[in-house]
Amino acid sequence: MSDTKDTTDKGKTLGLRGGGTETSHVRQSFSHGRTKSVTVERKRKRVVVPKKPGAAGSAGGAAGGRNLSDSELERRMKAVQAAKAVEAERSERMRAEEKAHEEEMARLRAEKEAAEREEREREIARQRKEAEEAERAQAEQAEKARSAERPKAAAKAKTEAIDPATAQAAAARLEAGKTITPAGAKTKAPERTDDDRRGKAGKAGDDRRRSGKLTISQATGEDGRQRSVAAMRRRQEREKRKMMGSNEPREKVVREVRVPEAIIVSELANRMAERVAAVVKALMQMGIMATQNQTIDADTAELIVEEFGHKSVRVSDADVEDVIETAKDSAEDMKPRAPIITIMGHVDHGKTSLLDAIRKTNVVSGEAGGITQHIGAYQITTDSGAKLTFLDTPGHAAFTSMRARGAQVTDIVILVVAADDSVMPQTIEAINHAKAAGVPMIVAINKIDKPGADSNRVRTALLQHEVVVEAMGGDVLDVEVSALTGKGLDTLLENIALQAEVLELKANPDRPAEGAVIEAQLDVGRGPVATVLVQKGTLKRGDIFVVGEQWGKVRALINDQGARVDEAGPSVPVEVLGLNGTPEAGDVLNVVPDEGRAREIADYRAQLAKDKRAAAGAATTLDQLLAKKKADENVVELPILVKADVQGSAEAIVQAMEKVGNDEVRVRVLHSGVGAITESDVTLAEASKAPIIGFNVRANAPARESANQKGVEIRYYSIIYDLVDDVKAAASGLLSNEIREKFIGYAEIRQVFKVSGVGKVAGCVVTEGVARRSAGVRLLRDNVVIHQGKLKTLKRFKDEVKEVQGGQECGMAFENYEDIREGDVIEIFETEEIVRTL
Repeated sequence: MSDTKDTTDKGKTLGLRGGGTETSHVRQSFSHGRTKSVTVERKRKRVVVPKKPGAAGSAGGAAGGRNLSDSELERRMKAVQAAKAVEAERSERMRAEEKAHEEEMARLRAEKEAAEREEREREIARQRKEAEEAERAQAEQAEKARSAERPKAAAKAKTEAIDPATAQAAAARLEAGKTITPAGAKTKAPERTDDDRRGKAGKAGDDRRRSGKLTISQATGEDGRQRSVAAMRRRQEREKRKMMGSNEPREKVVREVRVPEAIIVSELANRMAERVAAVVKALMQMGIMATQNQTIDADTAELIVEEFGHKSVRVSDADVEDVIETAKDSAEDMKPRAPIITIMGHVDHGKTSLLDAIRKTNVVSGEAGGITQHIGAYQITTDSGAKLTFLDTPGHAAFTSMRARGAQVTDIVILVVAADDSVMPQTIEAINHAKAAGVPMIVAINKIDKPGADSNRVRTALLQHEVVVEAMGGDVLDVEVSALTGKGLDTLLENIALQAEVLELKANPDRPAEGAVIEAQLDVGRGPVATVLVQKGTLKRGDIFVVGEQWGKVRALINDQGARVDEAGPSVPVEVLGLNGTPEAGDVLNVVPDEGRAREIADYRAQLAKDKRAAAGAATTLDQLLAKKKADENVVELPILVKADVQGSAEAIVQAMEKVGNDEVRVRVLHSGVGAITESDVTLAEASKAPIIGFNVRANAPARESANQKGVEIRYYSIIYDLVDDVKAAASGLLSNEIREKFIGYAEIRQVFKVSGVGKVAGCVVTEGVARRSAGVRLLRDNVVIHQGKLKTLKRFKDEVKEVQGGQECGMAFENYEDIREGDVIEIFETEEIVRTL
């Protein structure tokens, strides 16, 4: 086959712009002389010629645009998008500015309308006043005219022949202030007063007023929104400047603005004395969209303060506590103060009885069960005129924190040890507290009047704990006393005075007070009450103070005798009323200059405590949480709610409850608080299925009714022994019983039989003990336990028996198990459950 090209060009056909198509004819030759003419189209390739520099024209521009590379096109698209974003941001900012401008104009219009309304009201009031004055003047003129006409009318009446009745009526009309008109003349209607004109409307208004509540606006006759005092003052200042001919703006007041780490926008505006809207507008111009209730950081706040022309002062949140005076007192300001003596020792060793004998009162009878449940603070005056302050601490093991608190605020510790009981666990604990606090100790060996009392045994026992009394060659004072007979009390007081003289105790009474909270409680009638031992300065009625996370103003001071006092100096214990909440026992009380500072410090401390609790909760990792959950899966919890009369007792009960339990059972205190049991406590107890423990408190009436309806158990206690014992018993009930096994016999399989309907039966000999039908069995093969279960049958010959004695033959079949062989050993045992206790 051969091709012969025909070069005839039929012209260009329609194609792409810038290109073209050429056609030609080709004749193909085939075998046997055959030929065929074929039309061939050839498309020309478009050639783009680069534009010469300086050439212009839309075609050239289009060609240049079409010749852009991908990267250049992408850059141009990004530039276009950036320009659009900038334009959108500019338009958004302009809209925000327009909105702020509209708000400002609306505010100005509102102020203008309020000013015009006020002007109209003043004009109406002035017109009303002028009308009233005109009416009053007209009335006075009318009265003068009537008084001038009365003599004329009387004379005319005399001249005319009038009967006495007519004269009498005329005289009456004259007295009533009316003029006599001639017969036939028309009488002028009396002028209608404002009350007459308002007649029906007034009655309707009265009816309306009686039908509903009388509002302030109805009473004052003012409708709508009234102008604020600040707006009135600004208007007066503007008018004053206009009258003085000065239209110049006021000079800008530059303020020092305290900027903390974080501040709310409205608070920043208040500190700068600027409008909140202006501050929000300034933030928007900086690109920060924040409302007046949002918080901004210190850097942003500094920029805003500088924008408004003020000076910023960076402060820390902790600086709020700087107002508390911590400066050391000079030596010339120091004056002698009474020593603070804490009585410590084991429970029932006679601490409170000894204090009773010193105070010549009877406090023990007022304590439940004769056991001290609270820290008691008392001040006494000795026969020599010296004042002593005593703190009586509980000796029960649960009140460890109370004894530690007593040792921290004290100057001298009196360690009471019973002569018949010697040194006990809480005695040792009291010794350790005294040593940790670094205070001198006086040993009072009590109950020497009892038979079997041995003072030397006490002194010898104290040697084991590094307490060497003077009788044994040491430097610790010891006194033998009897709280019942009063023996040795004078010697004890002399030793206390001697020890106080050696210590040279002094304090400055002329400074803001500082003290320690010994105890705190929530009284139903008096609110939160704190027993405070003043350590420095003088606490006066009306002082503003902060104590822990609470603050308050001293509403009343009550001494240990129950009398109200106006002030309390150093070493004086008083009850303080006027707190906004119940503080923690052990908190420090400080007097501050004003209420605002007190509230700031209390809020800061509360937030700090909240953050610390949150950080402690967030510090655990996921692995720790999973491990804790896995460990707690097998632990049964007994939830309880605790309400006590004072803070120290609640703290002691919670600490005692934490010690109750083991690896299987534990007590969980869901909530502890001070004060009466309320309805919210009952609701929480119902939700958690927990009993409520009341220690020296009771439930109020709504709480009792709610508890009866919801089936919540409330238990009342006044002695901590009983409370701890009952909770232990309740927790012991959650313990699973201990199962003990008792082996009663062994049997050996001699032969295995297959019985239809029964299965495999072992022919056994009881080699030891006895085999019982009701007992449990184990199958042993080469001393390895193969199966444990129960017997299906126990036969002696062909009879079913309950028991087979040792040395006898029997037949045994297991329940649901048939893999038995000759030579296996059957172990027979019984189980018994033993109740466990904590």
